[in-house]
Amino acid sequence: MRYATSDIHGCAKTFRHLVKEVLQLKPADELFLLGDYIDRGPDSKGVIDFILELKRTGFKVRTLSGNHEAMMLEAREDTESLQHWDLNGGRQTLASFGLTAIRDIPQSYWAFLLNLEYYIELEDYLLVHAGFNFKAENPFTDTDSMLWIRNFPVDQAVLGNRRIVHGHTPTPVQKIAQSIENKKQVINIDGGCVYTDRMPGLGFLTAINLDTFAFYSVPNQD
Repeated sequence: MRYATSDIHGCAKTFRHLVKEVLQLKPADELFLLGDYIDRGPDSKGVIDFILELKRTGFKVRTLSGNHEAMMLEAREDTESLQHWDLNGGRQTLASFGLTAIRDIPQSYWAFLLNLEYYIELEDYLLVHAGFNFKAENPFTDTDSMLWIRNFPVDQAVLGNRRIVHGHTPTPVQKIAQSIENKKQVINIDGGCVYTDRMPGLGFLTAINLDTFAFYSVPNQD
């Protein structure tokens, strides 16, 4: 089976529960992670550690970059980017490492971030963190939009008979379930796991079975 989930945002306990207890992931399955593993939640390090553990123990896991991973990489470059990341959850990420300086994060975590993909093209799906800019001459080269875009119109000629599954924009769990049940062409699976008190319907880590359209949702356990 093929599963996708997105926007874990440092909720390591919830993520482990989803994968191990709810999906009961098997080595023959494929797990697609659509970005935003870090920031805001309590254990960003734990999320990355679990992803690396899954890969190390033979599970098929493919990982996309979200805008928060991009912000973390940029935060190494200059003070302004560091401050921007800090205000968007970077402080919690550093705390999960038990650190106060970004330069002290071990190299293995930077290697993980640098090897993230921007999108995944399957025969029947396009998987991406935020979406695609179909107004661009080649939507598959606009990586900034893949990380940040919202409310994008679809070019049917480019998409063909595929569906887009993405995250990035927190969406009430009932709306996600409805999109999956109706097999919509664009399905947002960001259940706003870390936002337990922002609005009704958020605070869930959700997943979709790309083969059966089964829908899974786990309330935040962190």
